[in-house]
Amino acid sequence: MELTGPADHNDEVEDAADLFRVIGRQVRVLRERAGLTQRELGDQLGYSEDLIRSLERGRRTPQPEFLDAADELLGAGGLLRAAKEDVGRAKARARVKHPAWFKDYARLERQAVEVHEYGNHVIPGLLQTEDHARSLFAMRKPLLDDATIEQRVIARLARQELLTRWPAPIVTCIIEESVLRRTIGGEAVHKAQLDKLLELGQLRSLELQVMPTKRDEHAGMGGPFILLTPQGRPQVAYLEVQNISRLITDPDEVRILAARYGSIRAQALTPSESLAVIQELLGEA
Repeated sequence: MELTGPADHNDEVEDAADLFRVIGRQVRVLRERAGLTQRELGDQLGYSEDLIRSLERGRRTPQPEFLDAADELLGAGGLLRAAKEDVGRAKARARVKHPAWFKDYARLERQAVEVHEYGNHVIPGLLQTEDHARSLFAMRKPLLDDATIEQRVIARLARQELLTRWPAPIVTCIIEESVLRRTIGGEAVHKAQLDKLLELGQLRSLELQVMPTKRDEHAGMGGPFILLTPQGRPQVAYLEVQNISRLITDPDEVRILAARYGSIRAQALTPSESLAVIQELLGEA
């Protein structure tokens, strides 16, 4: 399977640039319709002529306060104001930068129609709160610098758009009970994380299961893994341990892991039983 492609960090940056150019053209059309020069628009909004020129050419990021003010002054009827959310998302994606060893998987995950993850050591990244993720990165050894920690947190949170997009992919996650009892980041962070799991457990597109500690048989003793199906392509598997990752594309290896995942799901609690366990742990937190 081809592991490289156009959907990488550079594409996210270019997508943001395209959006800013579109907004810039809209500002220019609205300005000209209002009979204003770039200098006159800048004077009325409190911006320089150079900044207006750069914005119209898509060379500057349109800030929320500019979009609000320009929308009102130019009578855009909410057109520019409505772009604020898209601009925010584009800026966030452009800042996303995954570690080199994770990029291939992250690219495939963005294209996924199915994701199935078994986690026996940490809560899956797709389900983590911001504070929980930051706590995990902060305790890495050797230590990560503050800038890298924030970069990793932004990248992890950006991945979670997968859970709320439409059409929704099928996502299942199996988490060990022992993981849910580990108070990563302290009691307050832990409680917020359990709350988040309960909230996500209500999504129709997500099935969350807990593997209870008291089990005589366990098909997942070989460690955590992810099964992922990109749109229009065969299922792959992903393994990661100690910052060493492996993307598995061999059909026989993927088939074995898929069968193993089925066994783990059968041994875990049902989704409703699992949410009840999380609720009980939340009461203890």
